[in-house]
Amino acid sequence: MSANGSPTGKQPTATYESAFLKACRREPVPHTPVWFMRQAGRSLPEYRKVREGIPMLESCMRPELVTEITLQPVRRHGVDAAIYFSDIVVPLKAIGVDLDIKPGVGPVVERPIRTRADLDRLRDLTPEDVSYVTEAIGLLTRELGGTPLIGFAGAPFTLASYLVEGGPSRNHEHTKALMYGDPQLWADLLDRLADITAAFLKVQIEAGASAVQLFDSWVGALAPADYRRSILPASAKVFAAVAEYGVPRIHFGVGTGELLGLLGEAGADVVGVDWRVPLDEAARRVGPGKALQGNIDPAVLFAPQEAVEAKAREVLDAAAGLEGHVFNLGHGVLPTTEPDALTRLVEYVHTRTAR
Repeated sequence: MSANGSPTGKQPTATYESAFLKACRREPVPHTPVWFMRQAGRSLPEYRKVREGIPMLESCMRPELVTEITLQPVRRHGVDAAIYFSDIVVPLKAIGVDLDIKPGVGPVVERPIRTRADLDRLRDLTPEDVSYVTEAIGLLTRELGGTPLIGFAGAPFTLASYLVEGGPSRNHEHTKALMYGDPQLWADLLDRLADITAAFLKVQIEAGASAVQLFDSWVGALAPADYRRSILPASAKVFAAVAEYGVPRIHFGVGTGELLGLLGEAGADVVGVDWRVPLDEAARRVGPGKALQGNIDPAVLFAPQEAVEAKAREVLDAAAGLEGHVFNLGHGVLPTTEPDALTRLVEYVHTRTAR
């Protein structure tokens, strides 16, 4: 049985009637559900306290710590869904890729993957590789009750970008050189990453995640034609691999205004939208049959409350005609955001949209 319900006809779980899952399914909701990307983390003093002295990747591998961090924003902000605390490179680390997350830099790969021989370093991911994920989600679902838990994974393109570049990149020159210069090696790399990502999401769903989100953080660097030819097949493979579970599948990227229709075409049930495109226009680009998620600018939260509410109204007004809407930021919570600003925003959206 899936956490979202059950294709086999069993009784749905406690999360099935939640506002978040209803919105993902494009059903009527009691209020517009809210959660925030990077809500479980850097802006919360309680997060910084429990993570003090613990490296990021180690934090992702401690089930009790993951549980505490994931629950913190649910307790503090009253959001409608929890997002599993992890990092997009966790499955790569789990299969033995020599990488680390360096403070102030991000994921750094010791030996970048740029040749066909390098593909051999990317073996299949098994549930035993990430047993700590299964344990943590078991702990979380018992604590969360009727609050849905969103599973988390990086999309094949963004994972490939880190692997090929060796770390974060502004221009993705090595990545694009491989994509244009050796299309077959590129396709094989993304196909292998799609299998790893799908396996990682399956572990989370089978452990109790109610929905999954695929983060393609860097894919906005591509033109639509390149996305369709070189990226879409791998992302579609991930979404198809978890379709049988019946949980909502969310797809998000940054700077993807020109790609929104393709992100939906890849197989997502919900398309995340950053702050650059109004939701009504995003709906036109995505087309019918999809819910949308977004999309207030994270920087707005530094403005006075009146300004935050004014921008939130703009988002809600633009979303008024949507089939389904999950309120979120257009990207992640910025580290120096005042936590109370997030709490007030959740309260405002819930109150304004109460039906």
